[in-house]
Amino acid sequence: MSLPDKIEFLTKDLPDAEGSRRFYLQLAEKFPLEGKKLFKNEALLSDILTLASFSPLLATTILQNPGYISWLKNQRESATVSAKEELLESLERFALLNSQVEPNVLLARFRRRELLKIYLRDIRGLGTIAEITEEISNLADAILQYALGIARQELDNRYGIPLEVDKKDRARGAEFCIVALGKLGSGELNYSSDIDLLFLYSKDGNTSGQGARGAVTNREYFAKLAELITKLAGGQTGEGAAYRIDLRLRPNGRVGSLAISLDEAVGYYKTSAQAWERQVLIRSRACAGNVQIFGEFFSAVKSNVFSVNETIENALKNVRLSKEKINLEKTSDRGFNVKLGTGGIREIEFIAQALQLAHGGLDEWLRASHTLIILNRLADRDLISDLELTELFDAYEFLRRLEHRLQMENGLQTHLVPNELEKRRLVARRMNFSNLTKFDSMLKRQARNVNQIFNRVFGHENLPPQINAVSNTEIITDRPAKTFLNQKSAAGNYNLQPIFSSLEKSDVKINFDKNNLETLEILAEVSPPFAEMLAANPGLIKKLPSKTDEFHERDYRQKFLEDVKHESLAHDLATLRKNWSCFLLELVVFDVFEKISRREVKRLQTELAQASVETALSITKSELEKRFLKPIENFSLSVLGLGKLGGGGMDYGSDLDLILVYDEDENLPVENLTPAEFYARAVEIFVTTLSSLTREGHLYRVDLRLRPDGKNGATSSSKTSFLNYLKERAAIWELLAYVKLRGIAGKMEMVNFVEAEARRIIHENAQNLKIQDSEFKTLKEETCRVRDRLEQEKSGNRKGKEVDIKFGAGGMLDIYFAVRFLQLRHNVPDDAENRSTDFILQKLRINGFLNEEDFQNFSSGYEFLSRLDHNLRLTVGRLTHLPSANQKALKTIVKRMELDSVKDLSEKLTLHRLEIRESFENILK
Repeated sequence: MSLPDKIEFLTKDLPDAEGSRRFYLQLAEKFPLEGKKLFKNEALLSDILTLASFSPLLATTILQNPGYISWLKNQRESATVSAKEELLESLERFALLNSQVEPNVLLARFRRRELLKIYLRDIRGLGTIAEITEEISNLADAILQYALGIARQELDNRYGIPLEVDKKDRARGAEFCIVALGKLGSGELNYSSDIDLLFLYSKDGNTSGQGARGAVTNREYFAKLAELITKLAGGQTGEGAAYRIDLRLRPNGRVGSLAISLDEAVGYYKTSAQAWERQVLIRSRACAGNVQIFGEFFSAVKSNVFSVNETIENALKNVRLSKEKINLEKTSDRGFNVKLGTGGIREIEFIAQALQLAHGGLDEWLRASHTLIILNRLADRDLISDLELTELFDAYEFLRRLEHRLQMENGLQTHLVPNELEKRRLVARRMNFSNLTKFDSMLKRQARNVNQIFNRVFGHENLPPQINAVSNTEIITDRPAKTFLNQKSAAGNYNLQPIFSSLEKSDVKINFDKNNLETLEILAEVSPPFAEMLAANPGLIKKLPSKTDEFHERDYRQKFLEDVKHESLAHDLATLRKNWSCFLLELVVFDVFEKISRREVKRLQTELAQASVETALSITKSELEKRFLKPIENFSLSVLGLGKLGGGGMDYGSDLDLILVYDEDENLPVENLTPAEFYARAVEIFVTTLSSLTREGHLYRVDLRLRPDGKNGATSSSKTSFLNYLKERAAIWELLAYVKLRGIAGKMEMVNFVEAEARRIIHENAQNLKIQDSEFKTLKEETCRVRDRLEQEKSGNRKGKEVDIKFGAGGMLDIYFAVRFLQLRHNVPDDAENRSTDFILQKLRINGFLNEEDFQNFSSGYEFLSRLDHNLRLTVGRLTHLPSANQKALKTIVKRMELDSVKDLSEKLTLHRLEIRESFENILK
């Protein structure tokens, strides 16, 4: 059989036959050897084509990693559920073969690879829905266990092992447990579920102090451990994150510590937890770490979860009114929601949980966590009939498989069955229905059965009016918001939905009016990344300006320092992040409304960053005083900025490139610590304050790599050692970086001295090169070497015609390096009042160091690239190339830049890049 005939034969009955054929052609074109091998193995070829037909996401995964085909060949016949231990062994082997890959990227890749095998079993019907969700849950357990191992090793190396004292006053290692809640807690995870986690440790104490950074408390150690695990398993990479991790269900929610001791957790759930928080523990288990800790914890609180005094009426009421878990809504205008819609999965879960709470206090057999297990036991106790059990089982199987088909289309957390005819037909085919009528009929029947049982259990007619009118927008707000949301959804604007869904899960109450609804709509339309920020922190909606408001500058520093009370580090971090988010979103909204210029936005973001740095120093000093139990009068840790912060051009998503120095002549209040040791601890707190991920988010990525001796150097330097390093040991490429050095915060008299001396030394060193080489050949060669390396490393792997506007040829780095070379060659230091690139270009031209043609190429090119970069950051996030697949974002950028079309944008970009590169080579080649 010829290749076309075989492909036609194997794809003709697939739900997306054309998509499968296109996939194979792409595979054969890009990887002809893999295509030939696959053609010879018809069974494997059939499986690969089937995966491509059911999931474009996995088709892309295979095209990006053709080696996975051989792996799948050895896995495809497995008919059993892989246990956590098997998956962990597989992950460790995968890590050995990918030892150069960053851990968070490694985990994301491993998860995607394993989904090939799991989803193939799902499609082929080789496992029940319970088995499929169990294996998906086991995969998450293995990844979390692996992340815990990496994080534990890292933290032990820093601080030594955490210790606790047993009942006989003997020291022993403290233990740690990751508790899974929600779907992962019951072993029913789906392909795109968030994972809800709680971090517990055995007991308070201190670490051994045998690590590089000395001893810290167990509370601090385990909070850092929880944060690092979250970053490893949930940190975004260019390939996505392994999981979206939600920590909001921990004690005290967003302001609570990321990790909590066993005693503290037990006390909280016994005395402080609300009914919905105790309900969450119905579906909880240890998924990684020390299982015994969870056993002790749940044994202590189970009587509060399943109370013998609970009445049926109160249990039903609490489930229906649960602030975190009741998010039912009627069928959306966009399509039926298989999770939240009437008769959806959530109603099945609520039936099970409500009856558990009502009867589990007196009947321990009803305390299972898995939905299907508890439904079976409820039927055994005659709390639901055998017919209801059958109907609920059938509906659960059908709706969960449908949920899987929807989510594996593109790997998104979606639950909507589309209304568009062709998309709906494709869903029906992927559910193995021969036509859409049969699929729709089955969907209606299953939803109707579930809803009838739901109404019977909850006695719908006896509930308060606000419960009868179930609607996600009515729970969180008022009728205008619901009408507005429905109108926008009907018009095809779905960006608002995540914001309202998040509001629904929170305690935030907002009275919507025309102005704030309009602000939300425009923000979600122009800047989805910042709409996501609102979805994560819906309380910020109250602070958003409207289109009619005028912008007034604020004193960021004063507000930050006034509101940080130094009561606890967690409280200070939360307060700082809330205020920072309000101020940043205010700038974003006025930027979206085009009421402030790009240059003003950057200037204000620079001021916001400087205020954040100064506040972080204040928090650091306070924390050190608490740790050492004495006031610290002479705290000289100070901050100098490089890069965008040094040049006064901070923008959305910019890192903080910092140099940290201290005055070694000041007397320290702490005995037995050298200044280097003391300030190493201070830097740790300082960086944590700015960059650690809390429930309120994080402020900035802090980059200390440009410090003396780079990653091998101390995180802070004395002022003398820093200046000596610049004078005696700094490499030429470091001189280029330090041109933009600027004092930011701290002991300003010392900072200003260090900045002035550093600038003098940098330019003197550059001029000393002239003695050996009047043409500055060495400086020129080193500038080109570093520029070429960055171009190759950062943009060399771009696919197809993607153009990197920062690192690529003719990008912004061409201008930066050329300008800094000219500054060093001609001894033109930055101006104290204006350090911007366009100002320096003018200065170089006026002094005759830059000819008119090169000035025009750089000046107009920099203006264009800066506008483009700013609008990319606003509309799609921190991206350095045009998002060719996101036409909506491109059109928004074109409109904001006042260009004619996307083609016009592309053509102007090409022209400017060519001119910039020509001038770069005129100067440096």
